[in-house]
Amino acid sequence: MASIRKRNGKWQVQIRRLGSPNLAKSFVMRKDAEAWARQVEVQADRKELPKDPRQLERHTLGDLIIRYRDEVTPRKRGADVETIVFNAFLRHTLCSKRVSDLSPADFAAYRDERLQKVTPNTLKREFSPLHNMFETARSEWGLPIGENPLDNVRLDCPNNRRERRLRDGELERIKLAADKTKNRFIFPIILFALQTGLRRSEILLSTWSNIDFERRLMIVPRAKNGHSRTIPLSKASCALLHKLGGDLQVGEMNRERRIFPTTANALRLSWERITKRAGISDLHFHDLRHEAISRFFELGLTTPEVALISGHRDPRMLFRYSHPQQTRILEQLDRNRHIQKDSAS
Repeated sequence: MASIRKRNGKWQVQIRRLGSPNLAKSFVMRKDAEAWARQVEVQADRKELPKDPRQLERHTLGDLIIRYRDEVTPRKRGADVETIVFNAFLRHTLCSKRVSDLSPADFAAYRDERLQKVTPNTLKREFSPLHNMFETARSEWGLPIGENPLDNVRLDCPNNRRERRLRDGELERIKLAADKTKNRFIFPIILFALQTGLRRSEILLSTWSNIDFERRLMIVPRAKNGHSRTIPLSKASCALLHKLGGDLQVGEMNRERRIFPTTANALRLSWERITKRAGISDLHFHDLRHEAISRFFELGLTTPEVALISGHRDPRMLFRYSHPQQTRILEQLDRNRHIQKDSAS
């Protein structure tokens, strides 16, 4: 509310609004004072007044992290991992500092300390939810945070772009090693990843209700980017699913049952044992997605068609995955008659 009073020959206006600093101004004429008061109150109703910076003195960094961890993190797919990251960070002395006193220099010092133990890419993944927390506090919680303190913290991350693809004979060696694994779903998961290009989480969360055998389609309810998509299934993929029991009638099975009933940790441990047993180094499970997408391009599928299967919203991201085999490029070059003719002359 605005209060107007005459003092020392001038009309003085004072405006107090919760969450905003007190405003005061003096005028010679009362009508000017009233006009300014109306203007400021309209701004206040529209929430256009500057926030009171003293709000930040009442909160520590730890307070914001706890609120974000308890209110926002549970809605994310990676909630378990993010909770672990936050709980570990809460033990640091930086979390006891008031938000009003935080600066990029504080996080730069933490960066230098943390880089003694982890890689830049690991720290980048830890900083990401912290950065989002400050943005949420500013846009949704109404805290007067002028600038995200992590915006100006430099973090040089090496390019970890992988171009690893399956080499000749490796899939056969993986199959022989997988035959010695007790979990009968591991090798079908590997084949399904190569045939569909799906991520590990997308494969493990898929249920029989996501499969339409008649139209040879599979629904991926929620991908890494939060969007669902429907992908086509090759005959080989359908045959693999039928072999696992997908050819049963709807009434004979629980349609909500997962196709590959195994955990992410069990798959990770099995993959490590299989690659070690097969004598294969530097091959990650995610590389199977790289391999599948590269094969899609080699089959002649267009970029939009591959994006439909892979789920990439930005087609430019596909260039990170499409790595044609060098031997195939050489074969294409050798078939080029113009190059052969130039070389002969």
